[in-house]
Amino acid sequence: MTKDVLVRVSSFQTAEEETEHMEVINKGNYYKKNDFHYVMYEEMMEGIEQPVKSMMKFKEGALTVTKKGPLNVNMVFEESQKNNCCYATPYGDMMLGIDTTAVELIEEEDRILVNASYCLEANYQHLADCEIRMEICSKDRGMQFTS
Repeated sequence: MTKDVLVRVSSFQTAEEETEHMEVINKGNYYKKNDFHYVMYEEMMEGIEQPVKSMMKFKEGALTVTKKGPLNVNMVFEESQKNNCCYATPYGDMMLGIDTTAVELIEEEDRILVNASYCLEANYQHLADCEIRMEICSKDRGMQFTS
């Protein structure tokens, strides 16, 4: 895998039989250290003028998503574990609970897929069943857009 990558992050939230889907594609930087993969990129979010710096740290069974800037959060996804975090936004803070069922990692020569399935709670109330799908590939290779 090269240092310069493209990162596609798709998220799915299902609440009350209705599924919301969001997807972003960004240029980023990749490296691997001590069995963990790291991907860093900046993203623009709706309603926020400044970019949010995002870092994904992952290995089989574990994913950490850190966002810094106008939004601040450190979400930990560990298979068969429940973790809590504070999601700080310009509009106020919210306690999130992340009850992870699976974190899967597929590594290829110039492409990595990461899938995390979890239940999301806000202020200790179940909000949605969720999934994050990430595709990281060498910038030269380009996205393959597999589902």
